[in-house]
This record gives sequence, C-alpha cells and structure tokens, in this order.
Amino acid sequence: MTGITGVGVEITRLLDAVREGRAEDVPGLLNPLDAAARKAALVELKALRTEVRGWGWDRWSEAGRIQRTLRVAGAGCHTGAAAAAAWIGGRDLMDWGSRDGSLVIGVLGDRDPAWLADVAQRLAERPAVVESDYGLVHDLVVLSGCPVPRTDSYVVGWTRQVVGSGLLDRLRTDPRTPVLVPRFFEIAETPDPLTWWTEPKSSGHWPTALATLTREGLLDRDAMIEGCVARLLRGGRLRDLRFPLALLQTLGPTRKERIGRIADWTGMAADAPSPVAGYAQEILAELATEGVLSVEGLAEMSGPVLFRTEKKLVRAQLTLLGKVLKRDPGAAAALLPVVADAFGHADNTVQERALKLVGRHLHSVDERVRLELAGAAELLGPGHRQVAEELFGGFLVGGVDDTPYEEILPPVPALRPVAPPAETVAELVEDLVALSKGRTSAPEEFERALDGLVRHAHRDRAALVEAVATAFADAHWMGRHDKGLRTNHFAHTTHGIEVVLAALLGRVRQSFIRDGLVRRHGSTSCVHHTLAGVVDARLWETAHRIGSSRLPFLLAAPTWHTGAIDPVVLVERLRGYRDSGVEPAPVDLAQALLRVRKGDPSAPRAAAEAAALGTRAGARLKDWLATDESLAPGVRFLTRRSGATSGRWWMADRIVLEIRERRALRQDFPPAFQWLGAPLTETSERCHYWTGERQNWTSVLPDDRETLAAWLLPSLAGGAQWDQRGANWGLTALAECEGPVGPAVHLALAIALGARHAEDRLTAVDTFLVLAARGDLDQPRLGATLAGLVAEGTLKPNRLADACRTAAATGAYATTWSVLAGALPTLLAAEKPVRGLGELLDVAAECAERCGAKAEIPGLDTVAARRGSSQLVVQAKRLRKALQ
Repeated sequence: MTGITGVGVEITRLLDAVREGRAEDVPGLLNPLDAAARKAALVELKALRTEVRGWGWDRWSEAGRIQRTLRVAGAGCHTGAAAAAAWIGGRDLMDWGSRDGSLVIGVLGDRDPAWLADVAQRLAERPAVVESDYGLVHDLVVLSGCPVPRTDSYVVGWTRQVVGSGLLDRLRTDPRTPVLVPRFFEIAETPDPLTWWTEPKSSGHWPTALATLTREGLLDRDAMIEGCVARLLRGGRLRDLRFPLALLQTLGPTRKERIGRIADWTGMAADAPSPVAGYAQEILAELATEGVLSVEGLAEMSGPVLFRTEKKLVRAQLTLLGKVLKRDPGAAAALLPVVADAFGHADNTVQERALKLVGRHLHSVDERVRLELAGAAELLGPGHRQVAEELFGGFLVGGVDDTPYEEILPPVPALRPVAPPAETVAELVEDLVALSKGRTSAPEEFERALDGLVRHAHRDRAALVEAVATAFADAHWMGRHDKGLRTNHFAHTTHGIEVVLAALLGRVRQSFIRDGLVRRHGSTSCVHHTLAGVVDARLWETAHRIGSSRLPFLLAAPTWHTGAIDPVVLVERLRGYRDSGVEPAPVDLAQALLRVRKGDPSAPRAAAEAAALGTRAGARLKDWLATDESLAPGVRFLTRRSGATSGRWWMADRIVLEIRERRALRQDFPPAFQWLGAPLTETSERCHYWTGERQNWTSVLPDDRETLAAWLLPSLAGGAQWDQRGANWGLTALAECEGPVGPAVHLALAIALGARHAEDRLTAVDTFLVLAARGDLDQPRLGATLAGLVAEGTLKPNRLADACRTAAATGAYATTWSVLAGALPTLLAAEKPVRGLGELLDVAAECAERCGAKAEIPGLDTVAARRGSSQLVVQAKRLRKALQ
C-alpha cells in the first residue's frame, strides 16, 4: 500500500509540474516512474491535453506553457514508437516544442536504439515536425545510430541547417552530404535554401559548392549529371528548375556527356521553360555545328522549337538552320520543310525570316519539296503573300484571297437566372459550409445562402438551429470565455455570413448587433470602405431580424446572376410581405431598389402594380422606377497632369470620384446608403483599402457599370503598376452588368489590358470582346485612353501588345485595329520614342493586313521614313504599306 501511495504521489507531482508549465522539471520527475506508473500518468496527460484544447484565446499563454510541458511528459510516458511519434509531432504540442528538443531527448535517452530509430523515421516523415524541430529529429538519428532519413522533409530541414556562408566546408565535413544531395533531384519542390544564394562567387552558393565536391570525388559525377538532367526533364515551375540548371551549367558536361544525351537535350529544347530550353538549344547547336548531330536529329529538334512562342529561341533556331544549310546544301530537302513550320508563327518577323531562309535555299530541292513548301506558305500572314507568290510561282496552291473580311466576336452573354434557395435544411447547411470555407465566392451563392437562412429560420427555426450548430461546432465563434461569456469575434466586423449564423445560435452579443445597425459607413476619401459597409449593413440587419424569424424571405435576393432583380418579381415579393403583415427591413428594401432593373421592358407595368399595392414600400418602388438616379453622370477622374498641380496622383495614390448630390437617396435611404446621395468631392487623402476585400461589391449596384468601374480601379491599378495577381477579378461583371458605358469603364478596361500577369490580361481581353459584341465599346475613346496611359508610363507597351494580339487572334482584327488606330497618333508623336512601340505597330499591321483597313495615321510616315532596321521602323513601314 505504501508503494502504491508513493507512486501516486510521484504521478501527482508530475501532473502538477505539467499544469504549472515546468517543462525543465519533467525529466527528473519521470525517473522514479516505472512502465505501469507512466502508463497511468499518460491517461491523465491525455485528459489534460483534451481540456487545454478547449480553452479560449484568453488563456493562450497558459495553454502554451502547459502544452510545451505536455510534449515532454507524454514523450517519456509512451511505450510504443508510433504513439510516441504521434504525440511528439502533435500540432497543438509542437507549436511550443521547437526549443524543447533537448528535454525530449532527455526523457528518451534510455530507450532501445531500434525504438529510437523507429521514432526518428516517423518524425522525419512529418513535414511540420522537421520544419519546426529539425534538431530533435537529427538528435534522435544520432542517438539511435540509424541511417540518415531520406525523406523530403528531412532533406529540406538539413539544407536549412547547413545553408549560409562557409557552405563548402560544412558540406565537405558532413557525413550526410553524399546521402542527401542526390535526393535534391527527386523531391517535388526544390528546397528554398538552395535558391537563396544566387551569386556563383559567394561562399553560400550551392551549385558552386556541389560542383567543387564533385571534382574532389566526394559526390559521384555521373549521379550528379543524371540527377540534374532528370530533374530538368521532369519539368515544373521555373523556380524549381533554376537550381538543377545552375548546377548542371557549373558542372559543365563534357563533350562525351553531351553527345550521350542528345535525346535529353532535344526534349528540353522542345518543352522546358525558356532558360532550360535555351541551354539545351546551345548544346545541340554546338553538336550540329561540329557535325555530331545528324541532319535528321536537327530536323527532329527544330520542329518543336519553331513552334515555341519565345522569339529569341525561334530566331536562334532559324540562325542555326541557316548555318547548317550553308555548310551542307544537300540537307535542304530535310530541313526546309521544318523551316516552313515557322510560316505559321504568331510573330510576323519570324515568318519573314523563315520565308527568306527558304528562298535562299529553294534551288536545292526538287519539285516535290517545293510543292510541300508552297502548301505551307498558306500559313503566312497577308503581308507576306506577295513575296510567297513571287517565290513559289505556280507551285502556290491559292492565289490572292478576295473573300470579304468578316469580323468574329463572341456571342452576347445572356442573363442567367439565379437558382432558388436550398429547399431543405441539409442542402442549405451544405451551401453555408462551402461559403464559410471559401469553396465558393460567387456573389449569387452568397445571396442564395443568405436568403435561404432567412427562409428556413421562418419555416422551422428549431431544425435550422440544430443543423447549423452541428455543422459549425468547431467554428471559432462557437467558443466562449472561461467565464461563460460569448467571444468578441464580432466586436468590429461581421466576418461575412458568419455573423448571421452566430446570431441564429445566440452567439453574438446584442450590443455588437446594435452597434452594427447604427454604425456609419460613409467616407469622404475611400469609396471602398463605404461599399463594404453596404454589405455589412445588410448582414447586421439580417443578424438582428433572424432572431424574430418574422421575415419570410429577403427582398434584395437577386433574380439574375449580375445581382439585378426583375421588377415584376420584386412587386410579387412586396405583395407577399403585405399579405403576411410584415414590414420590409429598411436596408433590405434599399438594396432591392438599387438592384431593380429600371430598363427592363416590364418596368412600366411593375410600377403600376407597385402603386396598386397600397403600401409605402410599393409607392417607393413605383417612384424609384420612374426616376433616373444613375451615378454615372457624376463620375469624374483626375489625370496625372491635373492631379500633379495639386500634389496628387490619380493612379499612384488613389482614384478620385465626384458624385453629385441626390436628395432622394439621402432622405429616403438608410445611413449605409446615404453616401451614394452625398456630394463626394476631391480629398487629399490616399485610399488604403485592401483591394482583395471584394465582399460582393459587384452586385450592390448591378445597373451602374460606370460606378462599378470606379470601384474596381484601385484593384486594376494594382495589377498594372504593382504586379498584383488576380487584379482583374471584377471585369466579368463589368462586361455583363447593365447601365451606360462611359469614361470610367473605358479607363478600367484600358488599365486591365496592361496587367502584369497573362491570365489577368486574358480576363481583360474577354471583357473587351464582350463589350464590343454588345455594342458598348467606343474604340477611339479606348485607344486614346490607352495612349495616355502608355505615354505617362502607367502601362507597358509589350503587355498591351500581347493583350491586343490575343484579342485580334480570336477574329476581332477590325475591332482591335480601331482601338490601335485611336492610340497610335499620340504614341507616334511623342518627343522621345516610346519603348516597345514597335510591338504595338506589329499588332496593328497584322490587324490592318487581315481586315483590309485603309487609313492615314498621323506621324506614321515620319517614323516609316527613318533609316535603320529596328522593330519600330520595320513595323512602321509594314503598317504604312498595309494601309495603302
């Protein structure tokens, strides 16, 4: 009995130390405990771990100390390797464990080496463990004497340990180097430390250090070369290929190694990213010049290279083919058909060079090859047709194409009805979970979920409460302080639809809801805060009203995917409210009025029916349908020039928006909307709103594209000036919404066409084409806007050229030409030549040739008359010829 009592005391002391966070005392307290006592203590430790997990954020500091100590104590009490590794690697315990590796080692020091090796291997397979506590895993490996783990996580952790100045000496003396370096080429992503030092002469440069160790014999050369080549052939992000490419270049494959891997170099030249393809192309060019690469091999590798979009690679390949053909005219029959593949290249100068190369060696081929080449000439652009006819004569299959040009534009997108809210509570909860976890961000899905919450709370509140409580049991806002009070999660913001869910379950302080209902959202310097305030006001109001369950549905739920509401549908909703004896919620009604389609053919009939309802809400709808309260006429933007006079920059600092006063909006609408009716004028403050906080902006005013464009401008500017990715997210709504198109829309589109990232420019091109198809695009205005943005440096001509080339390639040559025709006079007249203007002229010439445009462009003759062979002069001459 005394022994049992003594063991109990020792366990109690251990548990007390854990609860007090005294991790340093744990190893000593574990020493007296045998296996049975440790097993008994482990039960209490697991219970304490579960308890701490449920604590709120107000006890985070205390929880951290206890979890740190739990990690050490639990590691010493576990007897199974798998369970011990799972405990040591537990995320809740590991957050505080990176500095306690020595304590864990201390409680495991007396274990069997095989057991320690098993634990080490299991921990090495956990990326989070190795990342935060690599030293612990390494110490376990050393303590057990087991082989070095070759897991991806362990390799990455090792690179972080040895990286830095003096890298070569550390690698040379580290026994893990020969084991782990070959793994660099097998893991999915190149470890970050391998890319931190980019200067070859620096003491921390990995490729230089590894090449040195290879020359010294510590690393096997064949394995290193094979690893680099295999990794480059596997492909992936350029970021992951820079290290193996730099190492391969530093190793410097010998002539024998180059010859033995011709197939590998050919594969890289065809499919690898540009830097890798360029290196492989250089090797193959050397082999071809030496005569080692056969004519057939050269033809095989040339075809894919000539199909690449990188003009530098294509031009280098044509130069190589020219050298080989000059040295060996007999190779013309095999190589000229490959050269002719470049006739279909998107770049006009590539087509021209390929045609000239074929022309120089055409005399070396027979009639069969000439006929094949003449057939390929059909791929040439219109500007090269005359030369091709002179070159191939009767061999050319088709003559001059006199078919009238026909512009191709996409079909006008039709309005799509929004699906009705979920019919069952289970379906609604599924939608809510998807929305809360970010699996869907479409405004219509947000609206469906919000309307569904209101409808089901009205029908069967108890069932909805039970389902939501179960589905969101682990949500942060479900927690409580230790004193039983609700969390402060919604003290300052709604967190989207979460505030409505929490209000449904009684998890929001009523004081927060009251504050949210009266909070002012207007701002004289940032329209984006006020816009987000509209969405928040709706959420606070819904959170307030869902407690009573009186609202049968939301009036503002859109009927169309743009956020718009059919006038007749809104009348029917108001009739349902009247018949139920329910007064509309003020914010909900205001949003519904702003969304109703005034230009809908049914608007007059809906106005009459609304007046017949005999309610105040019906009268407001009738009056609203009869008024013209568009914000568009009040939108005004400062240019850089006008902004500079007062020390403000419209693009670099903010977008300035002027709105005239509208008394109806200020008098009849709730506070969240009154800023729309207030006179908003210039201010000297900069808008700092984060452009990523979209919050369903595009559906607040779906019938006013000019104002929508103004809201999007800061985000769009981020994509053009600060290289933000995804900046053009709202352009689809801009193209599909209703309302007039004026300077704001054209300015927004112009900025978007110059976005840094290709996928964003593609979104802008889609918008450009849809606006053109709807007849909403003013091409001269857009061209003039583009010219101004390029001239002042906001847009880069090469990005704009890429966007225009993409738009034209869809078949919209005439539309694209009309825009460029409006931009070129300003750019050609610039005192200092606009860098990259030659690319824009290239696209303009292609469009003019395709659509048969005839025009006089001021300044074009002056540039075309210059001497030289720069792209600017060459393309100016080409465009002048096309327009004549």
